[in-house]
Amino acid sequence: MQTPRTASQHRKTAETDIQIELNVDGSGTSQIDTGVPFFDHMLTLFAKHGLFDLKVKVIGDIQVDYHHTVEDTGIVLGQCFREALGTKAGITRYGFWLLPMDETLAEVALDLSGRSFLSYQAPERVEAIGGVNRFSYQLVEEFLRAFATSLLATLHVEIRRGRDAHHMAEAIFKGLARALDMATRHDPRVTGVPSTKEVL
Repeated sequence: MQTPRTASQHRKTAETDIQIELNVDGSGTSQIDTGVPFFDHMLTLFAKHGLFDLKVKVIGDIQVDYHHTVEDTGIVLGQCFREALGTKAGITRYGFWLLPMDETLAEVALDLSGRSFLSYQAPERVEAIGGVNRFSYQLVEEFLRAFATSLLATLHVEIRRGRDAHHMAEAIFKGLARALDMATRHDPRVTGVPSTKEVL
């Protein structure tokens, strides 16, 4: 029987206080409260489409800006996946997804390589998302960089086509979820760590 792949991380700084609980082999249930409604929406989609059970509670300095909350959540979420995956023995390691959402087409590919790298190709000068409490689209890249760095993953994200900021952000989070679900799956043909170095 497979050992449960779960993790819990708590990180507190002068800017944020973050508690995350993760079950990689979940059913997509989530309880998300970051204080940033659009970011809550994105993390809920991430859990749902990756079939990860996820609890996120963040107290951040959102009266200043959303940047610290979004970036630091990416750091802690990456730490949770690293903890839950352990040595990464038996996993697929690679994952990719091409995600359409209306006019948007997002491509996400990742390698749980043990090396952090982000390649991010997306339109520049995209409008902010939402109504009164607008979410800067540029924060999507900040989240991805923090997540990839903390997870020690090689992550490539490209918006092949897209105009609507909400659609582009959502396609990225959904695509990331599906690619990560693929990469973290157990492959019965894999014995040990999927690397000739025998460590990831």
